[in-house]
Amino acid sequence: MVPDAEFAHPHLAPLYDFVEGDRRDLNAYLGIAEELAADRVVDIGCGTGCLAVLLAEHGRVVVGVDPAEASLEVAKSKPLSAGVTWIHGDATAVAGLSADLAVMTGNVAQIFLTDEDWNRTLEAIRSALRPGGHFVFETRRPERRIWEEWAADSDHVILEIPGTGTVEQRREVLDVNPPFVCFRHTFRFLADDTVITSDSTLRFRSRAAVESSLRASGFRVLDVREAPDRPGREFVFIAQRD
Repeated sequence: MVPDAEFAHPHLAPLYDFVEGDRRDLNAYLGIAEELAADRVVDIGCGTGCLAVLLAEHGRVVVGVDPAEASLEVAKSKPLSAGVTWIHGDATAVAGLSADLAVMTGNVAQIFLTDEDWNRTLEAIRSALRPGGHFVFETRRPERRIWEEWAADSDHVILEIPGTGTVEQRREVLDVNPPFVCFRHTFRFLADDTVITSDSTLRFRSRAAVESSLRASGFRVLDVREAPDRPGREFVFIAQRD
């Protein structure tokens, strides 16, 4: 699977942390790692490494894996990044890791558009966990219809990026054909008027569909929670491999 330009383009990947801003939302995953007494953690689709570094900072042995090399370069440049093992690849690259916990944040679960890709990823994650290990991830609730808010929001975001200057970001919904939603992010670098676009397609799976796929892949669903900073918008699944 080829990652979106937003994560893979060398000019766009460094913008991600500025777009996302304060990542206090990741403290919930740190809390879950503590709750599950997880010492060895693999961060699937780790991106620019915010959660991986946070987990390492709090004493976990962490592996971060992502198919977007440009995002990994940003991750490796961060303070304390040396405490994480970084792998360029997808979930299949961490088979046999025997981790206590696999995490997948940032709604990465929605980029797997076909059942085949999603099931292959679940099987790979299961193989990265020790028996009894846990898998925790989030995905947006389809009934919330967040794409309607995206379509109605025509405002642009102005980012001031150190060393880069002013960048204007816009989002445009291109197509809605549930369970699939396609959209485009457009970035304009004002210093030289360079424009780079990143097209994305997400799949919005129902809670029942996600739970069914987890069971079929050898997981037991222990809990489905609210994202504490986004109530009513996302499911947070906590599953355990057999």
